[in-house]
Amino acid sequence: MFALAVMAPVSAYAQDAQQATAVDDGAIIVTAQRRAEAQVDVPISITNLSSDALKTASVQQLADIGKVTPALRFDFAGGFFQPTIRGIGTAVTTSGGGGNVGIYIDGFYSPNPLAADFDLISVSSIQVLKGPQGTLFGRNTTGGAILVTTREPSTSGNALEGRVTYGRYNEAKAEAFANYVISDRVALSLEGQYRRGDGWQRDVSNNDRRVGDYENWSFRLGLKAELTDTVDVLLRYKHGQVDDPSTMLASSLDTSDFGLGAPFGGVPGTYTTAKNRIASGSVPEVFRSNTDVVQGTIRADLGFADLTSYSQYRSENSLMSQDLDYSGLDLFQLGLPNLNETWSQELLLTSKAGPKLQWTAGLFYFQNSDTYITYINNGGNAPDQRIRLGGSSTTVKSYAAFLDATYEITPQFFVTAGARYSIDKIVDAYWNQQFALTEMPVPNISNNKLTPRVVLRYKPTDRTSIYASFTKGYKAAISDVGGSCQIPDTNYTCNRVKPEDINAYEVGFKYEDRGFSFEAAAFYYDYKNLQVSIYRTGTAEIINAATSEIYGLEGALHYQVTPAFQINAGASYVHARYKRFNNAPVYVRCSELGEETAATCAANGVSFVVVPTTLEDVTMQRNPEFTGFVGARYETDLAGGELALSGNLFYSSSFFFGPSGVQFEQGGYETLALRAQWNAPDDGFHVAIFGDNVTNSRYLTQAQYSSFGIGANWSKPVTYGVELGVKF
Repeated sequence: MFALAVMAPVSAYAQDAQQATAVDDGAIIVTAQRRAEAQVDVPISITNLSSDALKTASVQQLADIGKVTPALRFDFAGGFFQPTIRGIGTAVTTSGGGGNVGIYIDGFYSPNPLAADFDLISVSSIQVLKGPQGTLFGRNTTGGAILVTTREPSTSGNALEGRVTYGRYNEAKAEAFANYVISDRVALSLEGQYRRGDGWQRDVSNNDRRVGDYENWSFRLGLKAELTDTVDVLLRYKHGQVDDPSTMLASSLDTSDFGLGAPFGGVPGTYTTAKNRIASGSVPEVFRSNTDVVQGTIRADLGFADLTSYSQYRSENSLMSQDLDYSGLDLFQLGLPNLNETWSQELLLTSKAGPKLQWTAGLFYFQNSDTYITYINNGGNAPDQRIRLGGSSTTVKSYAAFLDATYEITPQFFVTAGARYSIDKIVDAYWNQQFALTEMPVPNISNNKLTPRVVLRYKPTDRTSIYASFTKGYKAAISDVGGSCQIPDTNYTCNRVKPEDINAYEVGFKYEDRGFSFEAAAFYYDYKNLQVSIYRTGTAEIINAATSEIYGLEGALHYQVTPAFQINAGASYVHARYKRFNNAPVYVRCSELGEETAATCAANGVSFVVVPTTLEDVTMQRNPEFTGFVGARYETDLAGGELALSGNLFYSSSFFFGPSGVQFEQGGYETLALRAQWNAPDDGFHVAIFGDNVTNSRYLTQAQYSSFGIGANWSKPVTYGVELGVKF
């Protein structure tokens, strides 16, 4: 359900002076450098989606923004959602693995990939920062950062907003936001969301029954108090539950480059390659999660600077059950409960606007405990029994201090310099012996890194900027407790997964004036020790992918043609290559490796093995060279109110899902979304109709790979529906 995303200086909801959607003299304000600045003055490539743009686009979940953000992809492996920016992402699915793109919600880091995609309610803006953000955001942001800003309780007045949606496949959604003023200094907010739907796939192994029904809900309570004229406190509690198996439901892969991924060459009646069908075994696919988040934000005006404290606790527990042969043969159904707990604390000190020297300094502490428990879900004497297989656990601790400053040498020339010093540790790591469940400790890991950035910016006019930057990024080392540490054939020797390093160079141009804005950037990345996840027999392993090289161009524009008509467009070209990939994981059929290997595979129920292969100058995993979108919006008076017509067309070129970058190809595809919305004269209610993927484009959303089988997740067919919203 995508329509138009407005990426330029249009009037938008402003939460307060520090929020990203504030508008000052026609210029959009962003917080990409941890302080409020005009976007045209920020020497970072940014896609800025305002609250109005998100509403117009009917963006429902965070992953939806990929259709209106050049060079951004959201992929998943089972329930693990994994964003990629300019070719830099991760398919790592191990305890303590972390991501390459940091997700921040109201300033708080959200580290769990099982909770990376979520429904968006009461969102003010989303900013996508491209390129390493190691200085100001740190903590594994080699690809970039996604900043989500939501509405706060307000003392300006009581308010109630809500909307309900109903669409194809009995998809229904209801959400509401309420604001209540307790006093002139204290306000309370309550927001909630409920979403459910029928699945659009059927299981050929179980009488063609419908699969994929889902039900998700969440609520958040917020309390904001102005303790004095210079100090305010914001407390929030959120609870959410997800019951949605859709990412688990895969048919057998069948692509022109690889062929059929069904077990044993495809046993008739036990598999399907149909886009709307799956074949599953005796145990159903499951993904459920339960999330509790407590956050506290304190803001204080110290006179010479503003101090902000971010304190957070997150408990995110999930349960996955996934068929790793992607067929009805009942070979291996993996059960994977995950217990994830996070504590974080950040202190941010920001200079006042005005002086020639603008600066931001901070301290950051982060602790995450991540425990996986593995089961063979189809290994008991009955379909509802399971056998404990093993598990793994890590505790990650991170400490950092950072300083970033911009000095105005002349009114047209600015220099920015900053650095972050980080210490990352993995402690108390262990894995469970298979079946015996004895905890096997793993040595602690500790590394430190200095990640600097330097920027030169020239401002020919008040509405134009030209910049050149150097930034160093860093992703911490990984303890492969969930993978290589557990393999008997290697005497339980853990892979040495080294830290990732990236040197990023970028030049950019920004222009913004009188209803027209344009941004363009060229970039070059020297990327070393890329961490890659592979899945071999029963075990997910992490390895380093030697060195990579990435360069490209991207741009975006917005043009307010008339007061009633606007167009938006964005495109990116990303040339991402593994320069040399030693021991690249290439999946090969056992039947192609001789009779002895085929017999050994068959005895273990596997059909594919990973053959380490040295590759040179091959494409990086999940990286289309070209992505782009074009959108438009037209408004006209109708029946005393306003009718808005909008649409968005997105295109992606071909790419490969396989970890080696040369297997499981998805060809180029496009999607089209349309929306028509009528707003009442007093803006008290609206009615809308919408359609997503209205051309019914069918494409792979993910290739799932293991030694038991290769699976395919497909895009949803065309969907459509109606929406009713009210505001008091």
